[in-house]
Amino acid sequence: MKMVAPWTRFYSNSCCLCCHVRTGTILLGVWYLILNAVVLLILLSALADPDHYHFSSSELGGDFEFMDDANMCIAIAISVLMILICAMATYGAYKQRAAWIIPFFCYQIFDFALNTLVAVTVLVYPNSIQEYIRQLPPDFPYKDDIMSVNPTCLVLIILLFISIILAFKGYLISCVWNCYRYINGRNSSDVLVYVTSNDTTVLLPPYDDATVNSATKEPPPPPEDHFTR
Repeated sequence: MKMVAPWTRFYSNSCCLCCHVRTGTILLGVWYLILNAVVLLILLSALADPDHYHFSSSELGGDFEFMDDANMCIAIAISVLMILICAMATYGAYKQRAAWIIPFFCYQIFDFALNTLVAVTVLVYPNSIQEYIRQLPPDFPYKDDIMSVNPTCLVLIILLFISIILAFKGYLISCVWNCYRYINGRNSSDVLVYVTSNDTTVLLPPYDDATVNSATKEPPPPPEDHFTR
């Protein structure tokens, strides 16, 4: 009986909408690429015309600036880095290069860990939600309605919302991981195998080539009759 690792049972070549994991990873990389490109355009527009995106302290309800030049440059650098990572993942899934997908997979793990920390913070410090809502600007939409909700119900709603997000992000992580494993398995099947004995070394072709060659090989001729009367 063949032993199977516990984590291999979660391996699948299909993802949402019944498409292949390669197709799903390409679509996911393109989607993240578009989102980060839009964010980069907004940040560049805000940097070029800061008066248009400037918010006074009275509008924000605090004595701080919305975004200074240093934070703007950091946000632009992060957006450019994210565009590069998403482009690498899309190219790696399309060209079947598994190493190019690793940076995007690490970003997904990091993002999942941050969201998990947010959920733990809400669970451990439920009063922090009320404090955060009080610090919002006075004209923030539905601020009074949110403050009127029972704190326990508000915490449960936020935890449910974060749990749905975590489940969705976990599914996307499994999709990218399965794509990485699929590409690795496909590339490893094309490697020639060397079988070495004490006297000789035999070079074996890949399994697919061996099966095709054996199927196309002509059968041997029938043996001749060497007995004479």
